[in-house]
Amino acid sequence: MATVKVIEVLAESPDGFGAAAQAAVTKASETLDDIRSVYLKELEAKVENDRITSYRVNAKISFGLED
Repeated sequence: MATVKVIEVLAESPDGFGAAAQAAVTKASETLDDIRSVYLKELEAKVENDRITSYRVNAKISFGLED
């Protein structure tokens, strides 16, 4: 049976929620191995002058632990 750990990461991108989620995974992968999934817990968009300027995600990233 595999053991999985979950961390919570906040990330932001001007290019959409998908890009923000990818930024979270990319940054986490710098120090984590065996990332298995990302769960987007919360989505938020920053608005300035009636336009969305950045997209933010609160992501839960799961990764396997070594046996």
